[in-house]
Amino acid sequence: MKESANIRIRVCPKCGKSYCGVPALSRADNSPICSDCGTREALESIGVKSEEQEQILNAMHRSMRA
Repeated sequence: MKESANIRIRVCPKCGKSYCGVPALSRADNSPICSDCGTREALESIGVKSEEQEQILNAMHRSMRA
C-alpha cells in the first residue's frame, strides 16, 4: 500500500501560528487548535500561571530538538 506524502498545514485560530500534525481540541469549544495552545489550555485548567506555562512549553520544545 502506498502512503500519501501530503502534509496538511493548518493555522491555529487561537494564536495564529501555522502547524502540522494532529490538532489538539480546545477545551472551550472543541475546535481544532495547535498543540501549544492545547497545552496552555490544559495547564491553565489546573491553575498554572502564564509565565510558568511558557517555561514549560520552552522546555518541551528544547527537549524535542535534542
